[in-house]
Amino acid sequence: NSFCTLLVRAMSDVIRLKHQTYIHVLDNNSNVTRCLVGPLVFTRKDHEKVLFQPRPCVAIPPRSYCRIRNPCVRDESEAPVTDEYGQVRLRVGDEEIRFEQEPFALMPGEVLVGDDKDTPIKKLTVVPKNSALRLRCVRDFKEGDVARSAGDEWMFEGPDTYMPRIEVDVVQTVKAQIIKANTALRLRARARFTDRAGVTREVGEEWLVRKDGAYLPAVEEEVLGFVEAKVLTEKDALHLEAVKSFTDVFGKARRAGEQWLITHKDTATHIPHVYEKVLCEVKVTTLSNRQFCIVMDPVGADGKNRFGEMEIRRGERSFFLHPGERLRNGVENIVVLANDEAILLKAVESFQDGKTPRQPGEKWMIRGPAEYVPPVQVKVLERRQAIALDENEGIYVRDETTGKVRSVIGEAYLLNENERLWEKELPPIVEELLARPNGTKHMVKDTDAPRAAPRDKTRVVRFNVQHNAAVQLYDYKAKKPRIVFGPDLVMLQPDEEFTVLSISGDKPKIPNVVKSLQLFLGPDFSSDHIIVETSDHARLQLKLSYNWRFETDRSAQGAAKIFSVPDFVGDMCKAVASRVRGAVAAEDFDSFHRHSARIIRAAVFGVDENGKICDKFRFTANDLVITNIDIQAVEPTDSKTRDSLQQSVQLAIEITTKSQEAAARHDNERKDQEAKGKLERQKLVDKVEAEKAKRSWLELQAESEGIQACGQA
Repeated sequence: NSFCTLLVRAMSDVIRLKHQTYIHVLDNNSNVTRCLVGPLVFTRKDHEKVLFQPRPCVAIPPRSYCRIRNPCVRDESEAPVTDEYGQVRLRVGDEEIRFEQEPFALMPGEVLVGDDKDTPIKKLTVVPKNSALRLRCVRDFKEGDVARSAGDEWMFEGPDTYMPRIEVDVVQTVKAQIIKANTALRLRARARFTDRAGVTREVGEEWLVRKDGAYLPAVEEEVLGFVEAKVLTEKDALHLEAVKSFTDVFGKARRAGEQWLITHKDTATHIPHVYEKVLCEVKVTTLSNRQFCIVMDPVGADGKNRFGEMEIRRGERSFFLHPGERLRNGVENIVVLANDEAILLKAVESFQDGKTPRQPGEKWMIRGPAEYVPPVQVKVLERRQAIALDENEGIYVRDETTGKVRSVIGEAYLLNENERLWEKELPPIVEELLARPNGTKHMVKDTDAPRAAPRDKTRVVRFNVQHNAAVQLYDYKAKKPRIVFGPDLVMLQPDEEFTVLSISGDKPKIPNVVKSLQLFLGPDFSSDHIIVETSDHARLQLKLSYNWRFETDRSAQGAAKIFSVPDFVGDMCKAVASRVRGAVAAEDFDSFHRHSARIIRAAVFGVDENGKICDKFRFTANDLVITNIDIQAVEPTDSKTRDSLQQSVQLAIEITTKSQEAAARHDNERKDQEAKGKLERQKLVDKVEAEKAKRSWLELQAESEGIQACGQA
C-alpha cells in the first residue's frame, strides 16, 4: 500500500503541459514564481508548488482586444524583464491593452480584466457613418504630432474602427443630427473654438445650422434643439424683436430692442435667428369698401414710427400693422345716416372742413341721409336719432350754451349740437307714489315696494289724475302753483314739483300716515274713535264715521282754497271731536245713552232758529263739508261700567222680548177665536143652502110625479 501511495504521488508531481497551456510554479526556497508554457513535461520538486492546474493561453482573435491589469515589463524584444531574484517585474496598478497576436500566457501577477457579465475578450468598436465617439484623455500622451493632456476631449468620427488606449476613455456615442427642410439646428459653444465653417465661437455663443442634411456636432458644441420655420402667408406675418445687436439673414443690421415685421413678400418661410424673439403672429387687417380704420403712430417711408400722428385708411385694401402701430377704434364701418339720424362731431385740432374752418373744441352735426367718414382731426361724440313722441309724451332738453331746460312734447325731435337730454330728479317718496296705481301710499299697511320698471329720468314725468280728484304742482322758477282737476293727465315741467299730501290715518287718527299726490274731492267717508266723558264722569269710546265732500268751484281762487289745509282729515276729525266732547260733557250717562245720536248730530251740525238740526257742517277754510255722521258704536272705557251697561241692555232686551211674546200670543188667540166664529157661521150658511137645495129637489120630484100621473091617465 505504501508503494502504491508513493507511486500515485510521484505521478501527480509530473505535469505534462500541452501546446499553448501554462502553469505558475512557486519556489518556496526563493519565494519566486515563474511561468511555464507547454509543450513540456514538468516534474515538481519538493520545494516547488504548482499554483493552479494548467490553463490555456490567452488567444485574441482578429479585430478584438483585451485589457491586462498589472502588466509585466518587457524589453525591446518583447521579452519579460526579471529582477535580480528572477521574479518577473510588473507595472503594478497600471493596465495594458493587447490586440490581435499569438496566444500568450499571463505572467505571475498579471490579471485579465473581465468577469461573468463582461467578456474579457472584446470586439473593437466600429464607428458607422454619421456617428462619432466622444473621447476624454485621462492621462497625458502624444498621438502622432498631437499632444493630449488629461481632460482634453475630442471626437473620433466614423466610418472607422476605434483602437482603444489606456490613456483615453469613451464618454459617449454621438449620432449626427438630421436637419430637415425648413428646420435649423440650434447650437451653443461649450468653449472658445473655430467651427466647421471657420467662424470663431465664444463660450456661451449660440447660432443656427441651416444646411439640410446630417450634422455631427463637435465636442465644443452643445445641441439645444431644432427650430422650426414659420410659414408666412398673405394672412400672417411675424412680429420680431432683436434681443442682441446682429445682422439678420437678409443682411440688415439690427440693434438690440429693435422691432420689425416680416411678411410673405420678404420670404415664404422664416427660421427665427437665435437673437430674434418672436413676439406674436400678426394677422392681416382687411377693409371692405364700406370700412375704414385710423392707424395711430404709423410707420413712415424710412421704416420708423411717426409718434403722435394718425393716418386714416379706407377699403378696399389689406395690410399688416407694423410694430408700434395700433388701431384707434379697430375696424369701423362707414357711418350711414338715415333721415331721422345725425352724428355729433368735435374737432380735436384745427383743420379745413371743405370751405369751413374748424377750431379745436368746436362741435357740429352731420344730418342724414348721408355717408360720412370722420377724418383724424375729428372725434365722433355720439350718434343721435330723432325721438318720436306722442301727444302725451315728452322729453327734457337742456341747452348747454345757456343752461336753460325745457320740455318737448308731442313731436319727433332731434337734439341739436348744443343740446342734450336732461334728467329730472324727484324725491324718493314721489318716485314711489308715481309707481303706485292711484298715487297713494299707506305708510303702515303698504310695506311692499311697488313692482314697476325704473323711470326714464329724461322723459317728462306723467301722472293720471283720477275722476273727482285734484293735484297741486308748484313752479319754483315762476313761484306759483298750478292745480289740475281730474280726469286729466299731468305732465311735469322742468321747474315744477308735486305737492305731496300728508294725511292722518288709522283709528284713532295718527298724523302723516297716508301720503298722496292727489286730493280726492269726495263724497267719501272717514272713521274715527273718540274718548268722551259725561257729566257723571262716565268715560265712553265713540266710533264715528263722517261723510264728507269738497264743495268748491274750479276757479283759480277756489282751487287754491282746497289745498290751504294740508291735513284736512286730521283737522276735520279734531274739530268734530272737540264739539262732541263739549256736548257730551253737559249730559249724564243715562241721558246720553238714550239720545246719543241726536246729541252728537246737534253738537256737530248745530241747530237753526226753529230748533231743527242742520244737515251739514262746513269748513270755510277749505270748503270741506260734512254731510252726515254715523254713530257706529258707544262703548264705556271702564270695564265695570261696560258690564253694567251690558246687563241693562240684556235686561231691556229680555223685557222687550217678553212683551213682544205676550202681544204675539194675544194676537194669536184673537185670530183663533175669529177663525172659529167664521167656521160656525159658515156651517150654518152651508146648512141653509143645503135645505134650500133639498126643497128645490122635492118640488121637482113632486112636479115630475104629477106629470107622470097625468101621462098615465
